[in-house]
This record gives sequence, C-alpha cells and structure tokens, in this order.
Amino acid sequence: MARNFPRARRVADQIQRELADLIRSEINDPRISLLTITDVEVSRDLAHAKVFFSTLKAEERAVATEVLTAATGFLRAELGQRMRLRIVPQLRFEYDDSIERGMQMDALIEAARRDDQIKRGQDGDD
Repeated sequence: MARNFPRARRVADQIQRELADLIRSEINDPRISLLTITDVEVSRDLAHAKVFFSTLKAEERAVATEVLTAATGFLRAELGQRMRLRIVPQLRFEYDDSIERGMQMDALIEAARRDDQIKRGQDGDD
C-alpha cells in the first residue's frame, strides 16, 4: 500500500482481528496452533488483502501457508458474515519474516559490540 488511506487501514485492522479469532476458534488444525496474524494490507479499493502471518517455528511456514490457502474460501465467507463490507477482499497469505530479520539484526549488532569491546581491550593493553 503506497499511501495510508484511513478506511483501508481500519478495514485491515478489523480483518486482522477477525482472522486471528477465526483461526483460533474455527480452524481446528494442530499444524497452525501457534500462528499469529502480524499484519494485513488492504488495497485502496478494498478488493485485495495481503495477510501476513508468523509461526513459532520457521519450519512450519510451508505447512501453515498450505493450510491457510486451503481455508481461504471459508475465511472469506466468515469475514463476509462478521464484517459489513460490500466486497469481501480476496485474501493472499504471506509469511512475515520480519521477526527473523530482526533477530538477525540483533545478532549482528551484538557481534559488532563484542568486536568493539575486544578491540578496546587490546588497545588498552599496549
């Protein structure tokens, strides 16, 4: 979404809440028990929604994508009943790797700090 449109953002927030509730309460698949809907981006015309999710274990990502994609029709139908929208957006599920990238960045920062401390220690020994 290039610009932030207030209605699209409100719809995206509600879709995120509703999908999280639906997945937790209606989809009884143990393979996605530890799944989190992290964000939803809705197109300006509200016709398409990109749903970002994360899992506790990175190796569960392919299975979770498969389960969510298979349940797309059911989830859209349920969203249609729960939300007052003229058009229920087409849902596209994408794995959100921002948490993993954040952990990698933290590790790089920590490694740089350790290197700096080691260099300072060596400089002080001279």
